Amino acid sequence: MRSDVKIEKGIQHSSSTIQKQALSKVLAETVKTGIIKSNLMAMLAGLALALYTNHIRPFEKLPEIILAIIGSALVIGAAGVFNNLYDRDIDSIMNRTKNRPTVTGAIQPKTALLLGIFMALVGLIALFFTTPLAAFFGFLGLFFYVIPYTMWSKRRTIYNTEIGSISGAMPPLIGWAAITSDMMHPALFGIFAVMVLWQMPHFYAIAIRKHDDYKAANVPMLPVVKGFKRTFVQTNIYLIALIAASFLFITFSLSITIVALVLSVAWFILSIMSYKKMGPEKWAKTMFIFSLNHLTILFAIIIVYSIIRTYI
Repeated sequence: MRSDVKIEKGIQHSSSTIQKQALSKVLAETVKTGIIKSNLMAMLAGLALALYTNHIRPFEKLPEIILAIIGSALVIGAAGVFNNLYDRDIDSIMNRTKNRPTVTGAIQPKTALLLGIFMALVGLIALFFTTPLAAFFGFLGLFFYVIPYTMWSKRRTIYNTEIGSISGAMPPLIGWAAITSDMMHPALFGIFAVMVLWQMPHFYAIAIRKHDDYKAANVPMLPVVKGFKRTFVQTNIYLIALIAASFLFITFSLSITIVALVLSVAWFILSIMSYKKMGPEKWAKTMFIFSLNHLTILFAIIIVYSIIRTYI
C-alpha cells in the first residue's frame, strides 16, 4: 500500500512539474524571450556608453541599471505579446509561427491582452523611475512596434522592415537615457544608426529563408514582392551605410570604431563573395548567422570596453 501511495505521489509531482514547464514555455513564447535577450544587450550597450562618456562607475547608478533592465525587458516583452495577439491570423498560416501559443490557444486572447497591458505599464513605470526620458523612449519603441509596424505597415508595404527598425533601435536610447539626458553625443548616434541599419540585412535574410511562409500569408516582404536580386542589392546598400556609420564612434573610441568597421566590411565582403557561390537560401542563411555574430560581438565589446574604462 505504501508503495502505491509513493507511486501516486510521484505521478502527481511529475504531472505538476510538466504543467509548470508547459506554462513557462507558453509564457516564454508569448513574450518572445529570445527577442528580449537580444534587445537587452543593445540596451546595456547604450547604458554602458553613457556611463563611460559621463565618467560614472556602474555602482553609482546601480538602482537605475536594475530598473532599466527590468523595465526594458517588460516593455519589449509587452511588444512581443501585442504582436503575437494581433498577428495570430497570419501566424496560423506560416510554418515558422503556427505553433505560437496565441495561435494554438495555449493562451487565450483576453489573457494575452491583459498580460501585455500589465507588462507595458509596469515596464514604463520602472523606466520612469530611472528618468522620464527613458520611459519616453520605451513608449516610443512599444508604440512604433505595435501601431506603425504590426498593425499597419507589415501587411501593406515592402518598407515594413524599415518602419519596424525605428522600434528596434530604441533599446540603446533607453539605456543611454536611463543614465543621462544629454542625447547629443556622436557615439549615441553611432549605436542608434548601427541598430537601424543592421536590421534590414538581418530581416531580409529571414524573409528569404521564409519566403514561402510570407508569400502564403500575403505579407509583402521585399524578397516576396521584388525578388531575390533586388533584396541582394538593397542589402548591400544598407551594408555600405553600416560601414559609414562605423565612423560615428570615432569621437568615442578608435578601438570601437575599428571593430565596428572591420565587422561591417567583413559582412559586406561576405555578402558579395557568397552570393556568387551560393543559392539565395544558402546565402540568406550565411547572412543571417553573420548578422547575429556582428551585433553580439560589437555590443559585447562596447559593454566590456565602456565598463573597464570607467575604472581607468
